Amino acid sequence: MPGEVVWSLGTPSERQREFLLADARFVAYGGARGGGKSWAVRKKAVLLAANYPGIRLLLLRRTYGELRENHILPLQRELKDIATYKETEKAFTFPNGSRLRFGYCDGETDVLQYQGQEYDCIFLDEATQFTEMQFATLTACLRGVGDFPRRMYLTCNPGGVGHDWVKRLFVDRRYRPAERPEDYVFIPARVYDNAVLMRQDSGYVQMLESLPEDLRRAWLEGDWNVFAGQFFREFNRDTHVCRPFEIPPHWRVYVTMDYGLDMLACLWVAVDERGRAVVFRELYESDLIISEAAERILAATKEAVDLWLAPPDLWNRRQESGRSVADLFAERGISLTKTSNDRVAGWMAVKEWLHEGAEGEPRLRMFEGCHNLIRTLPMLRYDEQRPSDAATTPHELTHAPDALRGFCVYWTQAAEPPRAARSNWSEDLWEDYNNAGEAGKAYLVEKYGSPFSRP
Repeated sequence: MPGEVVWSLGTPSERQREFLLADARFVAYGGARGGGKSWAVRKKAVLLAANYPGIRLLLLRRTYGELRENHILPLQRELKDIATYKETEKAFTFPNGSRLRFGYCDGETDVLQYQGQEYDCIFLDEATQFTEMQFATLTACLRGVGDFPRRMYLTCNPGGVGHDWVKRLFVDRRYRPAERPEDYVFIPARVYDNAVLMRQDSGYVQMLESLPEDLRRAWLEGDWNVFAGQFFREFNRDTHVCRPFEIPPHWRVYVTMDYGLDMLACLWVAVDERGRAVVFRELYESDLIISEAAERILAATKEAVDLWLAPPDLWNRRQESGRSVADLFAERGISLTKTSNDRVAGWMAVKEWLHEGAEGEPRLRMFEGCHNLIRTLPMLRYDEQRPSDAATTPHELTHAPDALRGFCVYWTQAAEPPRAARSNWSEDLWEDYNNAGEAGKAYLVEKYGSPFSRP
């Protein structure tokens, strides 16, 4: 017809064609990097908008920068004479009433803005960068009236904070009672399936082929079994998390923090006679000015503190006042000690503290009440540009681990056994007490008396 605008789909690969034709409720596409996932997502979204007048579509990435570069800008070029884009709404509107909206979830709770909204299809691009809570929240948005498909399309690579739930649902196919296996389809793809990339950017393939073995198997071959998404694969909840016990008064106590207006993460760490440590308290609170942060920290501190540890950036002097955050904390009774800001060395130190030695016991444990440290530490992922560093996004996950890094990289001293204990108990009995659990310590005190009382 005269004046008709023709939109070209292009030529999909065989794997991309499978993705475009899949009609399960949850369709995941990917595995290795470079498989043409973003291209397939854009084409599928436009096809749905064209074929279902009035359909409501939502396309999500972790950050707005990724969203803009990978989807908004390419679609602005492709849909120039077909659909209208409004920056204020971050959405394309099609002549038939269909709407494709774009969103991002940089923080864990950003996804809550979509609660109560209704979409017919949702695209979760790079799904392993989203947590299971975010995925579950979005699935509740797949609803509405009208004869539209209700589906979620996911693209994914091994690694990231969402590695475990994506692998469980689409690769291992391990389902909970409320989940139906027929609702989940996984279409694996590798860079070698992407003929355009192979032809135009052979250097990208060579980069993938030259990666260290674990990363190569994950990013080039799409192997989900060698790359669990954890920067700290040493972390084991059964080994590193313990029930609370009374901290002996002679143990050294360090308070380490990561402070910013967005979040105060503060950890209390006790070190015993053998140089082993336990994180026994945490404070995790946002939107605190310095005076409020100091007040919260001092109110939570019940012990004598050997050192207050903080990262070097707290010593940066403000241009308007010439004073630093460290100065302001000192005025409020917290005299900070500067730790190293070397991220790679710091993370290596954390790994050493988490490492289980020949005795099968790590140098570092944490009380089960330290919920945020326990939650965020195993969720840290590798930095894609620097595999020896942890990713700085999602930013919400970095605060407690950064505070822990400040302690682990700092040289700490073991506690001195109290003299009263040495004169009251034998060395063997004292060693038994140090190695005992909460119940064992109580038994020894009941039978032999307190090791901290003088004879």
